[in-house]
Amino acid sequence: MKVLVLGSGVIGVSTAYELIKDGHEVVVVDRQPQAANETSFSNASLIACGDARAWASPQAPLTMLKALVSNNQAIRMKLQTDLAFWRWVSKFLGQCTSERERANTRRKYALSVYSQGQLQRVAEETNIDYHQINRGLLYLHHTQQELDDAATHVEVLKDFGHEVEILNRDQIVAMDAGYADADVIACAVYAPTDESGDCHVFTQKLTQHCIEQGAQFLFDTQIQSIVADNSNTKGIITNRGEYNADAIIVCLGPYSTHLVKPLGITLEICPVKGYSVTAPINNEHKPFDIAGVDETGLMAYARIGDRARFTSVAEFGGYDTSYKPAHIERIITKAKKLFPNAADYSQPSGWACLRPVTPTGSPYLGQCRYNNLFLNTGHGHLGWTMACGSARITADLINNRTPDIDVSGMLMT
Repeated sequence: MKVLVLGSGVIGVSTAYELIKDGHEVVVVDRQPQAANETSFSNASLIACGDARAWASPQAPLTMLKALVSNNQAIRMKLQTDLAFWRWVSKFLGQCTSERERANTRRKYALSVYSQGQLQRVAEETNIDYHQINRGLLYLHHTQQELDDAATHVEVLKDFGHEVEILNRDQIVAMDAGYADADVIACAVYAPTDESGDCHVFTQKLTQHCIEQGAQFLFDTQIQSIVADNSNTKGIITNRGEYNADAIIVCLGPYSTHLVKPLGITLEICPVKGYSVTAPINNEHKPFDIAGVDETGLMAYARIGDRARFTSVAEFGGYDTSYKPAHIERIITKAKKLFPNAADYSQPSGWACLRPVTPTGSPYLGQCRYNNLFLNTGHGHLGWTMACGSARITADLINNRTPDIDVSGMLMT
């Protein structure tokens, strides 16, 4: 079967890989000049099953209200006139109960753990090195009180079967000397089975592997519309002509909504902007190896080879991907406070991208409305974590196979 995969981020390329394994003819289409050139370019680099907590919670409405009146928080909201945004907010608020939070977290966690296993399988099959570090992740707290306040989430992870340990500062430093100068840290939740690695490198190398296996990648190709009749899609119209296929998979992150709307399909996906800074590591620096999340400062960090990556902010502000020097400086200030000697902060490389967030936090997977139109989109802040599992599930659904995990809460109804 000939399959068009729309989007060449980590989601799309991972999906292409699984389809090739199943014997399909694959064509990947993207407007960018190369793979992983948007959200997958400079993300947090974490395979963070321990960070699968649903954003929609009983505390979220107050957080969103504060974000409307303060621009200094790591979570920011800009007033918008787009009705689709306010419809998304309404759906999100509907998920902000304790019962829904637990159910959504369980679903995100199950997909994340499954996907981590699939990532390890793909890495072994392809022998791709993506600067992976398999030493777990640390979820840092600056005070004991903050850790105590997070106790409920820790217990939820334990209930789901995730291995976690509580470490004090001395134990953290004994585990990784790169934390010796991190004086602001009091304690951490340690998830030994979590990982880190460069999503961009992985996606680029997997793209090359797919090409060697016969896949075709059409870069610099703007997708304008999907051609369909009453029950089936026929292909796509682009700025370079029309391409037909037996099936189409939409892996366009927050832009998926625009493409399928003319077909009468409504996806509740909100673009949430995040910022990142990458700084070089030289011989005089004292870098960390174990990546993690500063829960107090709301900043993720990772070492990727000879660079340190720091990511922060969840900004609800539409489809704008621009950033200002001030945005980057704020992250550098946080990074210096946490790791004063980890990297050369005088040579930062900035980036901003859009995370595709659904009200539940889980992606849209599987068939939607048309017999041969499939979705693999809306992975939020865990796209890198969920990518390979979502790809395998998508390939299974196209082949009418039952996926290895329950995906009922992620299918279009």
